[in-house]
Amino acid sequence: MALSSLQGSDYPEIREEIVKLCERFPDEYWRKLDREMAYPAEFVQALGDAGYLAALIPEEYGGSGLPLSAAAAILEEVQRTGCNGSACHAQMYIMGALLRHGSEAQKREYLPRIASGELRLQAFGVTEPTSGTDTGALKTTAIRDGDRYVVNGQKIWTSRAEYSDLMLLLARTTPRDQVRRGIDGLSIFLLDMNAARAAGGLTIRPIRTMMNHSTTEVFFDNVEVPAANLIGEEGKGFRYILSGMNAERILIAAECIGDAKFFIERSRNYANERELFGRPIGQNQGVQFPIAKAYAQMRAAELMVHHAAELFEAGEAIGEQANIAKMLAADASWAAGEAAIQTHGGFGFAEEYDIERKFRETRLYQVAPISTNMVLSYIAEHVLGLPRSY
Repeated sequence: MALSSLQGSDYPEIREEIVKLCERFPDEYWRKLDREMAYPAEFVQALGDAGYLAALIPEEYGGSGLPLSAAAAILEEVQRTGCNGSACHAQMYIMGALLRHGSEAQKREYLPRIASGELRLQAFGVTEPTSGTDTGALKTTAIRDGDRYVVNGQKIWTSRAEYSDLMLLLARTTPRDQVRRGIDGLSIFLLDMNAARAAGGLTIRPIRTMMNHSTTEVFFDNVEVPAANLIGEEGKGFRYILSGMNAERILIAAECIGDAKFFIERSRNYANERELFGRPIGQNQGVQFPIAKAYAQMRAAELMVHHAAELFEAGEAIGEQANIAKMLAADASWAAGEAAIQTHGGFGFAEEYDIERKFRETRLYQVAPISTNMVLSYIAEHVLGLPRSY
């Protein structure tokens, strides 16, 4: 028996269809990819063909026109079934900048082609080696030269760059010494990665990590971007991506809820089936209690994720709720992963049980897309009114 969503009316038809789709990509599929550090092209294609990667694109541009909560339900079920949404989830939350701040011409040019699958918008170029989460310190520049910008610099932890046609790129258009705050003078662009690679100015280098997330570092050497690809006004890029970051945190939180449900379901099933000393190990409170506590923790985090999504859809300011939802959900998935490892004992480390794979994957969310410490700093400063700590 699978763990249901907290809200019985929370897109049951979509969830059912996602489960059916994911059944075509069983554990063995993901194990093979994990061993080879390969991209799940077939899985991403299946999600795209079914219209799920265009969930947030309005119907007038060829998408499904679904709200953020529906996208959250999609990604939660992907994770709960043992699949991995990291291969494609960025297309959902990157979309916000183009939808909210792009020109009508940009929307008409790109959204229908993204919705149809002709173009993939998977790469998000923000983080740099020397700046990390200090976005105001980024050094990649985009200098205006007539009807184009010329980009130079480097990005890191840019997942899916090798499998994306477009990148949402954040770069400095006004020198740091000419603005009051580091986050001022930044702009966002839609970068045609295929054209940049063909011109020889874009270099992508894979980074091998403990989980198979197809992450890379990207180098820009006089990459030309048409001025028409500037999204919104020059210099306001940081504020444009903030709302997208809140959407990202809600969607990642939903993935963490899915991970937690995966771990809890697998732990419950194994604890009922595994017998030692003449009885199922699930009869022992030492096995029961960590699973039960992880379940309670997951349900509490799930409430916050639903709440944050509702506020987002209502157009409310949700910095507090999105950050808390992401932190609580990441904690819940990690606690459920710990319980699963303990429940399975030695088998928890065996590839064939898939616990160790998902355990590695869910550990990431204590660090990214925003670290737990940064969430706590945000709450301390912006919610509780304590002095800024950094």
